[in-house]
Parts: sequence; C-alpha cells; structure tokens
Amino acid sequence: MAVTVETLDKLERKITLSLAVTDIQKEVGVRLKKMARQVKMDGFRPGKVPMNVVAQRYGYSVQYEVLNDKVGEAFSNAANEAQLRVAGTPSITEKEGAPEGTLQFDAVFEVYPEVIIHDLAAAEIEKVTAEVSDSAIDKTLDILRKQRRTFAQRSVDAEAQDGDRVTIDFEGKIDGEPFAGGKAADFQFLVGEGQMLKEFEDAVRGMKSGESKTFPLSFPADYHGKDVAGKVADFLVTVNKIEAAHLPEVDEAFAKSLGIADGTVEGLRGDIRNNLEREVKSRLQARNKQAVMDALVSKAELDLPKASVKAELERLVQGARADLKQRGIADAETTEIPEEIFAPQAERRVRLGLVVAELVRGNNLHATPDQIKNHIHELAASYEKPADVVRWYTTDDRRMAEVEAVVIESNVTDFVLSKANVTSKEISFDELMGQG
Repeated sequence: MAVTVETLDKLERKITLSLAVTDIQKEVGVRLKKMARQVKMDGFRPGKVPMNVVAQRYGYSVQYEVLNDKVGEAFSNAANEAQLRVAGTPSITEKEGAPEGTLQFDAVFEVYPEVIIHDLAAAEIEKVTAEVSDSAIDKTLDILRKQRRTFAQRSVDAEAQDGDRVTIDFEGKIDGEPFAGGKAADFQFLVGEGQMLKEFEDAVRGMKSGESKTFPLSFPADYHGKDVAGKVADFLVTVNKIEAAHLPEVDEAFAKSLGIADGTVEGLRGDIRNNLEREVKSRLQARNKQAVMDALVSKAELDLPKASVKAELERLVQGARADLKQRGIADAETTEIPEEIFAPQAERRVRLGLVVAELVRGNNLHATPDQIKNHIHELAASYEKPADVVRWYTTDDRRMAEVEAVVIESNVTDFVLSKANVTSKEISFDELMGQG
C-alpha cells in the first residue's frame, strides 16, 4: 500500500500510520511469555510464575513498550517507502475513530530541504598568504629569552625602567574609602609589559627603591572589576625593590637548554621556523576556510528545518553550561541561558552543515583513508613521540570522526577555491598572528 504524505508547510509533512491490534497483542504475548521464564516473584519458583500474574504485573508496561516499537517501526518503513529524509524526531499522536481492529497515529515531522547551490564561479573570495620571516624568528627568540630571564637587584638610586621587575606595596581609595582588591604588599610586576593599567605603570616608572608616591588612576568603564569600573582612585605606592632583567645570550648553551639536537643556533632557528610554519599553515587554512564557507553560504538557497535548528540550539546552550561549570560557576546547571542569544549561530551552523553535505555528496568530496592517515601524521609531527599521538587518534572512533570532518572541510575548501573568483592577498606574519 502506497504511503500518503501530506505537506503541511515548506518542510513539514504528515503521515498516518495504521497498526493492527492483533499484531500488537501477539507481540505483547510473546514478550510476556519470555518474561515469565525469567521473572522472579515472592511465593513462586523462578520460571513458574503463572502467565495471568505476569500479565497483571507487567502487561501495561509491555504493551506500552510494544506500541512504541511498532509505531517507530511503522514510521521508519513509511518514510523509507516514500523516500523521505527525515530531520529530527517525529511528533506522533493517536487518532480517534480508527477502523475497528486498528490503531491509527498521525506522525508530523520535517524533512531535509532541497539545497540549491548557485554558480560558484560568481563567488568572490580573498585568499590570504603569509610567510615566516627572519624577524618573526627573532621575535620568537626574544620571547624564549624572556621566558628564561633572571633578575638581579639594582642599586638603591637606580630608577625603575621598562623590563625591570619591581616589588611594591600599594593601597587605593575611592572617595577616601578602601575598596576590594585595592591593597597589596610585596606585589611584583614587570614594568612596561602591560601587566598593570598604563597609569599605574607610568607612575611607577622612574621611581627608586624606598620611594613612595600618591597618584590618581582612572579605571576604564569596561574594567573587569564592576565595582570600580569608570571610577577614579587615589593610589599610594611604595617601591621596595627594583630588579634588572638579564636575558640569556642566543648561543649553543641556550640552544641545548631548549632541546635542540645538534646544539647549534642554526638548528634552533630552523626548529623555530618549522614550528612557526606549521602555525602559519594552520592559521591560513582556518582563515581561508572561513572565507570559503562565507562565500558558500551566500551562494546557497534552502529552507532550514526547525528541528535541526532546535537541536543545535540545545547543543550550544549545553556547551555554554559546560563552559560555566569549567570556570567554577556554582549554579552552572541551573543558570538561565536564553536560547535566542544563540539563534543566529545555530541557524548558520545548520545552514552551513546542509550546504557542505550537499556539496560533498554531489561532488564526491568525502575523506579518503589516505587523506585521514596523512592528516593524523601531520598533526603528530610536532610532538615528541608522534607514534603515540597517531595511536591516540586511531584507537578512538570519535577522534577519527573529528579528523574525517576536518579533512572533508579541507576538500570542500579546495573545491570551492578551484571554482570561485579568487584574489590573493599577502599579509604580514604579525597580522596573521593578531599582533599587528
């Protein structure tokens, strides 16, 4: 018998399911007999509980279970017969007035939309490139040197300058009253490295050991401490100690301390270059992939299944709760998080997912085993024990699925770039890294 599918809305459909009461009763009987052989009840030996007792105790729950299974099976068969791609879980309600000997149910559900991707040749995409320069390597070396710097106390008449580590006492007051977090003793910070507000650093710069000073400080309106944000405080600061920084020389000893196999400066620079090139490649891929996905969405036409958007909203809210919990928020599980703040993100994710899936299906852009293998080995290359990292991925289906998804996205990115109107733009290393 052909399945009749009623269209209720753009993507909403309805199917009426019919079940024979005798089929349900027969399955209930089969399950109760199986249960009678295993069930234990006081006053009866195992397997000897009378069927009428088993039916009285468990009949309702077994019937409910059978009915759910039969309705689910009937819906699945009907959807397959009608060649429908169902999005989400159907809403199923029993109908009144069914023919004698039958039960009827209306299943209301959504189907996945037709996805129309317009001519990608008309898509404008800016593809960025960047190179690892010698200056980028020099900056990285400076960072490594600063991480290993030592400090020596300066003379009492030396003035605090950028790069020095100062030990201070301070107390701040607003309208003559102390405030939370406004007082500390033997507090250390590095002058000129942005660890303190600029006005605070400017006040300490040039001071000598044993010297005290009072100065006003205006807290920014967006300061993380809401109680003082936008207010002006008067600070009394006393410098207890000033220490000059000593950075290690870039030599063979420095290279060896960083685990460079040949212990040479050339080897150290080469290792830094390799690491930076991996990072540059990763950031370029992410940035260009984002440009491709933006272009792809702009060239696609489709309706969004409400069920898919709802499911994505729930995932985003749960992700936000998990983030709050990780930050130590006590009531993270019960904190009210309005779904609507995630609506644009959820809709975009669903739209992009459907468009990418259509492009993959229509152009055979699935990840091949070799692509997955190569990507895992590339990820593992930057670790001390690559074989362990490879094993970590290949022994877990979830991680392998994540790798497969990344490879598919790369295939889609390459495919779209091969079709679109692409202009190349070279950007600096600092701009790519967010330092420019």
